[in-house]
Amino acid sequence: MSHSMEYNKRLRRRHRADRRFKYYGMAAIAFALAFLAFFFVDIIGKAMPAFKQAYIQVDINYNDQVKDNYNRAITRNYRYLVSRSFLRTLPQKLVENPELLGTTEHTWVLASYRVDQYLKGHDGNGLKSKYRPHVDQMIADGKIELRFNTLFFTHGDSKMAETAGVLAAAVGSILVLLITMAVAVPIGVMTAIYLEEFAPDNRLTQALEVNINNLAAIPSILYGLLGLAIFINIVGVPRSSALAGGLTLALMTLPVIIITTRAALRSIPDSIRDAAYGLGASNLQTVWHHVLPLAFPGILTGSIIGLAQAMGETAPLLIVGMMAYIPEAPGSIFDATTVLPAQIYTWSSESIRAFEERTAAGILVLLTVLLSLNAVAVWLRNRTQKTW
Repeated sequence: MSHSMEYNKRLRRRHRADRRFKYYGMAAIAFALAFLAFFFVDIIGKAMPAFKQAYIQVDINYNDQVKDNYNRAITRNYRYLVSRSFLRTLPQKLVENPELLGTTEHTWVLASYRVDQYLKGHDGNGLKSKYRPHVDQMIADGKIELRFNTLFFTHGDSKMAETAGVLAAAVGSILVLLITMAVAVPIGVMTAIYLEEFAPDNRLTQALEVNINNLAAIPSILYGLLGLAIFINIVGVPRSSALAGGLTLALMTLPVIIITTRAALRSIPDSIRDAAYGLGASNLQTVWHHVLPLAFPGILTGSIIGLAQAMGETAPLLIVGMMAYIPEAPGSIFDATTVLPAQIYTWSSESIRAFEERTAAGILVLLTVLLSLNAVAVWLRNRTQKTW
């Protein structure tokens, strides 16, 4: 009887321990989801104002003095409210359209970041108090309004917050990612196939495996130093170019692609290989016609995830000079460019509040791209996955 009671007591204790472990797991998941929700709510809340930009209705006077001093195109009360980036285009516009000389144009133009921040409720961010009654009256008259900020997607970096955009950084990121993919994926996949299917098991291959695993774990900034030493100082690749950044990230991504590809190849059962050998297939035919098609979903998923990780890297690209001020999108892989993570870092160091919301908007764009790449990886894996 006592033995039965002791057994039931231990059983209840084990059940309580199981329930506690279950609750701990549920609490951990809830905490992670709460943190993720807080992160997205905070980022989206800060980013949404960046997708709106203030515009102001003014009279533009195309007189003789505009060619020498663009401030002469508008009256003194409006010079502080209109964006300087717009005013700087007026002399060239007058040169290209001489028939405008002596005319007055009543139109909507880009407002300065001070007016923009004032309309968004960020008081004390640059708009002098003496201009606020005038701005309030123009808002009441419908002469100042917020519109969708197309400039954020069609312009590159700018020293003036109202015209700063992500186009140059987005194009640079695409070029860098294409170079990384073109270099890292073929080399990484072929290396993994050789090591897993063809290489003899000796000390050399064992040393290579250990070093590849170690290279996947070292800090990414060391790859930047390696890229600086090899591609820029020795090979002579232009500094700050997409080619330098892509080759550097290719070095960093290679170990990840090799490891994931080997794991995908190793997941194929030996019975597939034995069946091919039994029908007289060579080692190459077995790998090419039987093993690779079955391992392709895993190889593809690992490659895309490795590229997505490379796209979010900043440290190695800082070393190869991709922190330059780039107002225009690069025309080739040899032109100076920047990438989205570096652009976000640059904006985060600015003191003007308008750059703070653009920093959050840039993070949102980067997260959208990264999540899209991961979604594509999952979709392709499910689409191409085969069962045997």
